[in-house]
Amino acid sequence: MLKVLVRRSGLTVAGLLLTGVALAEAPVPAPVEEAARSYITRAALEAPIRFLASDLLEGRGPATRADQTARLYLQTRLEGLGYRAAFANGAWQQPLDIVGIRSQLPQQWRFQGKSGSVDLALREDYIGVSGQQSESVSIEDAELVFVGYGIQAPEYKWDDFKGAKLAGKILVMMNNDPDWDPSLFAGTRRLYYGRWTYKYESAARQGAAGAIIIHTTPSAGYPWQVVQSSWGGEQFDLPEAGEARVRLKAWATEAATRRLMKAGGFDFDKLIAAARSRGFKPVPLGLRTSIAFTNHLARSQTANVGGLLPGSDPRLGAEVLIYSAHHDHFGIGEPDATGDRIYHGAVDNASGCAQVLSIARAFAALPERPRRSVLMLFVAGEERGLLGSGYYAGHPSFAPGRIAANINIDGGGIFGRTRDISLISMGKSSLDDTAVAVAKYQGRVVMPDQFPDRGYYYRSDQFSFAKIGVPALFFSGGTDVIGRPAGWGKEQHDEWELKKYHQPSDKLDDTWNFDGMIEDAQLDFLAGWLIAQADTMPSWKPGDEFEAARKRALAAVGGN
Repeated sequence: MLKVLVRRSGLTVAGLLLTGVALAEAPVPAPVEEAARSYITRAALEAPIRFLASDLLEGRGPATRADQTARLYLQTRLEGLGYRAAFANGAWQQPLDIVGIRSQLPQQWRFQGKSGSVDLALREDYIGVSGQQSESVSIEDAELVFVGYGIQAPEYKWDDFKGAKLAGKILVMMNNDPDWDPSLFAGTRRLYYGRWTYKYESAARQGAAGAIIIHTTPSAGYPWQVVQSSWGGEQFDLPEAGEARVRLKAWATEAATRRLMKAGGFDFDKLIAAARSRGFKPVPLGLRTSIAFTNHLARSQTANVGGLLPGSDPRLGAEVLIYSAHHDHFGIGEPDATGDRIYHGAVDNASGCAQVLSIARAFAALPERPRRSVLMLFVAGEERGLLGSGYYAGHPSFAPGRIAANINIDGGGIFGRTRDISLISMGKSSLDDTAVAVAKYQGRVVMPDQFPDRGYYYRSDQFSFAKIGVPALFFSGGTDVIGRPAGWGKEQHDEWELKKYHQPSDKLDDTWNFDGMIEDAQLDFLAGWLIAQADTMPSWKPGDEFEAARKRALAAVGGN
């Protein structure tokens, strides 16, 4: 198939090398390789990162002046490359209204149990945010009920609620989904059922007043400090549209939850063990609480930024491949130990924006445009719950049945070249074959998600596209770093996540090694070119959770 793509491109294969593999084995023609080599370089990546992650951009918080500056920068870069405005009426930006909420939670949240009262300290023991967009919220004398994982999954014959009447109660639930037995859910691979977004949605469907997720580092995939930094400041959401919502969305540490359950007369470990069974039923905890707080609401606007490179094929040009990266981060927040209050977001996700820009340069430099159109999309509000990509998915510039695929880039490798590349989306669609072909050409192997327990597939913008049926390639940097001992790459990843993920210290410095990021961006470009050239669009693997959405999308445009 790859040889057919080369012939149909109309480009001649010459004697060029990209990563030491003979061109006869290359999946793409020489001018495409040359574009990857010439335009995806350290300079092309480092310069945008330096600007977007600078103090001047103040962490790119949504709806701030820095947000506007970042968007204008991305827009003008695409304009300069010859792309067309991607949205209706010649617009480069797709505005979306968002609601900012600053909740004034009590410093001490009191619970009354059989053996007395327990107070949880804000930030140290619990973090809470309003689930409603109103100026004041109150919950009066609500009972706490432990609901295990808080999951209803008919396809896995799992229901943690068992018909219990939970309206008006506060549900205490575990993070993650059942992960100890691959015959139950997906084993150690976290599904959407294990994400915090699902937990709050699930509680709202029960009519609950609030929900408390029990945080542990293994079950969340990140330490408590990430909850503090991610949830401690202003929160953003799309405007309410009549959907069910809990009044309070909260997290509590394991230690705090143990104290609560003990006050209610329960043993934490025994309850957790009981929840690891299909037969589990909700357990009233013998605890009651009241909480009231005010919200400062601010309706504002941010935007997605998009540039389009029209396809060359009269028929396939009506279809599109979308590259995406989120341009937002957390802005200015709580200071770290050094006093730095700017959440720079260099890896997350100035590096993703830089990679998409470099890929845009490479596509623009091709002597012949790809058959399908290519959209470079920089989305807003990813850190606040995939707001920008969710809005685009609901208001797409191409019908979902015309979107061939999404290649999402959220972060970049900073530790050096690797022998492997991790494909977070592996096993879900026919795009696996494309990924394997290009990685093999680079002399690398494709590995499945190397941290499957962390649910990365549902944590970034490709999830918004998947929900409307669009398959995605979503890579994460490899961990088998060339020139380093076995295990070094994973150690660096874990260290970075512990000390820099969603922290002010995520900034560009002299320790970065760009070689891996360059190679990964080249892989994304080459894979995208193959997708844009192929006769048929990618498809979900039979039985995948998003296959039905794809079929509906194709049917809506007369496809199959």
